[in-house]
Amino acid sequence: MLEISPFGAQAPHVDLGVFPEWIIYEDDSLLVINKPGWLVCHPSKDGPLSSLVGAVREYTGLEKLHLIARLDRETSGIVLFAKRPSVARKFQMAIQERKVKKEYLAILNGTVTEPMHITESIAHRPDGLVKIKNHVSKDRTAKSAETLFEPLISKNGYTLTHVIPVTGRKHQIRVHAEWIEHTIVGDKIYGPDESLYIEFIENGWTDRLEKALPLKRQALHCHKYHFNFSDSEVVSFEAPLYEDLRAFCLDKMQLEQCPF
Repeated sequence: MLEISPFGAQAPHVDLGVFPEWIIYEDDSLLVINKPGWLVCHPSKDGPLSSLVGAVREYTGLEKLHLIARLDRETSGIVLFAKRPSVARKFQMAIQERKVKKEYLAILNGTVTEPMHITESIAHRPDGLVKIKNHVSKDRTAKSAETLFEPLISKNGYTLTHVIPVTGRKHQIRVHAEWIEHTIVGDKIYGPDESLYIEFIENGWTDRLEKALPLKRQALHCHKYHFNFSDSEVVSFEAPLYEDLRAFCLDKMQLEQCPF
């Protein structure tokens, strides 16, 4: 039987007593969550409290909710829910029309000293051990992708980095981080050995993963959202780093304080 822990293969259920602490903003139209880095967004077969969508339904009592944009399980940070279809359309149209700016924080392996502007196209990798993995490609199926990496602090072999994905391809930041040879700390797919991802899915956190990865999940956090709507309205949200990433900055990077 798999051990149930926050960063195990089978995550625990959301504690509705703790859930309100994740809320960044709420009104009659919108709910904005700072998602932890162990929780899937979409519903699973393990009951409503096994996913963020399910937990939001339980918390709000609303059956119909609109997930405006999702995050990978191990990426923490801002997730937006609209409570009405008209609100969902407004925010989703802003995303489609690129009237939104997302800002991430990532901890990269290695020392990065200069900003990097990556414009390498991305495609699904047709073969390999991990079927969901993408890669930089010149294939005709590849889609344009653009990412800005802006190093903030480099210390002790790691770099805290501000990341702006101009486009929104699947795994874009992680793929481009791999391409520049500064993978995201703790990344099981794009990190040192993709077989770690298979082992994690099958067995949870193991001694081999403990030795190979300095963090139990990928050090990627959706930090800010800025929506610039057609009527000149600007709506912004910001989510602080979760404690596991803050602790990594203080302990592994040996920073005196974490600025986020």
